[in-house]
Amino acid sequence: MAEIGRLRKNDTTEIVVQKTEFRGSVGIDIREYVTSERYTGWSKNGIRIPVEKWQDFKEILDQIGIAEKAETAGKIDTKQR
Repeated sequence: MAEIGRLRKNDTTEIVVQKTEFRGSVGIDIREYVTSERYTGWSKNGIRIPVEKWQDFKEILDQIGIAEKAETAGKIDTKQR
């Protein structure tokens, strides 16, 4: 298991991205890790993307970025008129 990165979601939760192997299959895990008074450890929230599907998943994420830019550009154009 190789950790790729972490992103703080709030005061008690981080999103952790890891490259893992499970039952002989390599994948990318995106999971929540909780640190609180009541519980510290992995939550049930998360997703695992098989490494051979990662490029397809990344293309979907890239579409979000493109849509965001288009939406932002539309708002700027509207304000300038």
